[in-house]
Amino acid sequence: FSSIAHERYLLAVARSNRLAEQAEIAIDDLRGEKIIAFNRKNLSFTERYFNEKFEEYDLTRNIAYSCDDTYSLVSLVSAGLGIGFAPEWTEGLPNRAFELKAVRGIDFRIGLGVAWNK
Repeated sequence: FSSIAHERYLLAVARSNRLAEQAEIAIDDLRGEKIIAFNRKNLSFTERYFNEKFEEYDLTRNIAYSCDDTYSLVSLVSAGLGIGFAPEWTEGLPNRAFELKAVRGIDFRIGLGVAWNK
């Protein structure tokens, strides 16, 4: 196995959202927000991590929408329908209407690597 890179997940917020103006965001700042989460069926490790965080901080009831893929999530965020955690690569999407923000207390990275048989 050889590690190639790590991808961070950050909070995607519409540019019109009050959180986009904040220099630092705490998880408690998410309490008044509608959350867009990944669908709960067949959750990957990443999706399961965020659902556990939502439960830990009593944010599960804030989940207003769920979707199956990253493009849908950032489209809903861009439309101002809520906030959601998205991979850092989404920052390079053209014509995006959202900002990516770090949330204090959540530092989640996914490793990308290559594995092979001899």
